[in-house]
Amino acid sequence: MKKKTWIYAGATAVALAAALIWSFAPRPIEVEVATATEGTFETTIDEDGKTRLRERYTVSAPLAGRLTRITLHAGDAVQAGAVVAWLQPAYAPMLDDRTRREQQARVDTAQERVKLAGARIERARVALQQAQNDLRRNEQLAAQGFVSDTQLDNSRLATEAAQRELDSARQDQRVSEASLVEARAALLAVRSPTVPGATPRDFAVRSPVAGRVLRVMQESEGMVAIGAPLLEVGDTAQLEIVAELLTIDALQLKPGTPVRIERWGGAGTLQGRVRLVEPGAFTKVSALGVEEQRVNVLVDITSDPQQWRALGDGYRVSLQFVTLALDQALRVPVSAVFPQPQAAGMAVFVVHEGRARLTPVDVGGRNGSTAWIRSGLESGTTVIVYPPSTVSNGARVKPRKD
Repeated sequence: MKKKTWIYAGATAVALAAALIWSFAPRPIEVEVATATEGTFETTIDEDGKTRLRERYTVSAPLAGRLTRITLHAGDAVQAGAVVAWLQPAYAPMLDDRTRREQQARVDTAQERVKLAGARIERARVALQQAQNDLRRNEQLAAQGFVSDTQLDNSRLATEAAQRELDSARQDQRVSEASLVEARAALLAVRSPTVPGATPRDFAVRSPVAGRVLRVMQESEGMVAIGAPLLEVGDTAQLEIVAELLTIDALQLKPGTPVRIERWGGAGTLQGRVRLVEPGAFTKVSALGVEEQRVNVLVDITSDPQQWRALGDGYRVSLQFVTLALDQALRVPVSAVFPQPQAAGMAVFVVHEGRARLTPVDVGGRNGSTAWIRSGLESGTTVIVYPPSTVSNGARVKPRKD
């Protein structure tokens, strides 16, 4: 063969070999990528809640008798000590002695409640004094750099909670004293002699607190038994929110945990904080028929009362309990983090010089969209999002174009 023919044949063979090599050579895998950035990070527990009055009081009939028609309606404002109903006592001769004993027992019970309220006030006053002392001491230590800001904030919240407890105890004492006055008046009315043929004296039933009428149980005129509920009274400005959380979620909460209140019916987002996680849980069956252990979490609304004055008792709201909040944290999409194969801990695929590099990371927390990386990555690093099963350590990759 001629030399020129050999050259053409050799070039053709080389071209075919190159084509075969190129056709069977592995292609770079197209992947979605994202960049590790620094910014705010938080984790939340989302749950629905319901507003309720912190204290509601049922006004009941202190005597058996004829109730005149109650003219108050739900929503009407009442003052402490205002007359909310009138009773005309009706005495039966065979029941006079028994009625007197019952009224005397009510007086004795009311006296004991006043004493208990006084003891509660003293306990609350001591707790407030202790909280104030701890706050002053922590403020001095914080000025010297020995106490963290978190501990100082907890001391302030503890002081505020102690003050609220003292205010609540004083309110209970006022209610107990009003009940005692009413019980004594009822006992006096029973002991007073009734002249045959005379009209019984009307007895005034008074509201123990200032607030609004929530519900009228007995509106029409008629005979009522002793202790029959007549109406409910409460202060609608003193609202709290109760949410039923799973016990495993409630363990992450403590008094003072910030709460965002959304979808409450008004503009903007309200702010609140956890006041109490009740110690007793209960079993509740979910919509899917699964038994769940839940616990009530009580939330105080800390936003300006004028902002949420339209809220009432029993309104539904959506809550976000902020369990972790960081101002500066290294973040990556949560879909970029996965458990390490055949090892403990988590990892990501980092894109370096066109290849995927398996990189172990320490994940501090995750929410629905991002993961907080404590260590293992630097800001600006490119990571693979939703890494496919074909990606392995050292594989050639290229970012997918949108």
